[in-house]
Amino acid sequence: MPSHALKRPVLLVLCACVLVAQSMVAAINLLIPELSSSALHPSHSEILWTVDAYVIAFAGLLVPAGALGDRYGRKGALLAGLALFAAGAATSALAPDPAVLIAGRGLSGAGAALITPATMSILIQLAAPERRARALASWTLALGLGGAAGNIGGGLVGQFLSWRALFAAMVPLAALLALTVAVTTPRTARSAHSNLDPLGTLFLTAGLVAALFGIIEGPAYGWTSAPILGSFAAGALLTTLFTRHALRAPRPLFDPRVFASARLRSASLGTATGFFGLFSLFFVNSQYLQGVKGYGAAVTGVAIMPLTIGMALVPRLATRWSAHPRPVVGAGLALIGLGLLGASTVDAATPYRTYACWLLVISAGTGLSMPALTLGVVTSLPPHQAGLGSGLGTTARETGAALGVAVTGTVLSAHTDLTTGMGPALRTVALLVLAATALVVAGYGGRASTRTIASGKERVLSRSTGA
Repeated sequence: MPSHALKRPVLLVLCACVLVAQSMVAAINLLIPELSSSALHPSHSEILWTVDAYVIAFAGLLVPAGALGDRYGRKGALLAGLALFAAGAATSALAPDPAVLIAGRGLSGAGAALITPATMSILIQLAAPERRARALASWTLALGLGGAAGNIGGGLVGQFLSWRALFAAMVPLAALLALTVAVTTPRTARSAHSNLDPLGTLFLTAGLVAALFGIIEGPAYGWTSAPILGSFAAGALLTTLFTRHALRAPRPLFDPRVFASARLRSASLGTATGFFGLFSLFFVNSQYLQGVKGYGAAVTGVAIMPLTIGMALVPRLATRWSAHPRPVVGAGLALIGLGLLGASTVDAATPYRTYACWLLVISAGTGLSMPALTLGVVTSLPPHQAGLGSGLGTTARETGAALGVAVTGTVLSAHTDLTTGMGPALRTVALLVLAATALVVAGYGGRASTRTIASGKERVLSRSTGA
């Protein structure tokens, strides 16, 4: 398939797919009050699992899902992901009890794990080299807008419709996207070099799920409780087993030595850092606007719209500086941290326009840094592993998002109410973002070089071990 095959309709449908998949991470949060009082009568633990099942399945399966698309066909993986996403949404919409609702959420999360890396991998394969940075900026914008769209959609549904309507609406939407993908999107060449490695996949997926469970459930169980310490220990053990297996296997899922690249490590950390800050804000946004400012669910969803402005406008400027990622990434992440510091000063008497200004700062930082960080992760692996690279990058995003919610929730739980806890929570997150920014910028330093990475019996070049 020639590199010029990336047409505008294809780019738009790929971005729409990833936007819808990402939106379901955030949308459920605004429906928690309605779910709690629904005829299902879910317990507090079942509410948490309804929220978390999607994220755990999504993030835990991203890496093998990306490799699956590279090996057996990216378009097929995308269509299969949309089918799973729709099946999970239908299951949730018709759920007679909380257990079925949670299972549906997990099934949709597995579909999202196929959708996200497949869309980026197709984009990388079709885009001409000179258009790749701009195309990735559009994809990253769609990913960021997915969180805002989820807030808006969840708010509107929560105020005017039943919670089941949100899941029911996803079924025809996913079907329409699948039809559009089938008609507009060309197939890309499969990669004979990509490997599924069943044992390595089991180790890595189980390790990620265990670690994510600890991160997400830490505030609820207590960070020193046996289930949380056990999940972190299991995650560390399984990740170690994966690393040892991958270093010895002739055809591993991926070679852990790719992380010898300072650029890949820094881009992954930067990606996690940006979403760490962004989802911390999402976590307190609805509580602040509804509980403190007294807005309705629909108004709350719309009130986060300023967060989309910088994401939409700034990436066009950022692509002009794609050859100089270090200052772009550093400035963008610093703006996220500073915006969170500003947002930490708001209270009940703060005018909405002031709060909106801080949202714009955070939005500008996200729009500035994320395209460069996404490009940094993807170009650190060979082109035939674009799906795997997307899986690694999106795993960093979702892990950062889960950590942001966990840290924010933990700080909030140490205070009597949101009014007293929101400031300390956002300041804590902001300082962590700024500290991580320093590490990311340092990792982007030095001269650009290449590193030879083992890949089975062959040797492939991993790009960008320096700046």
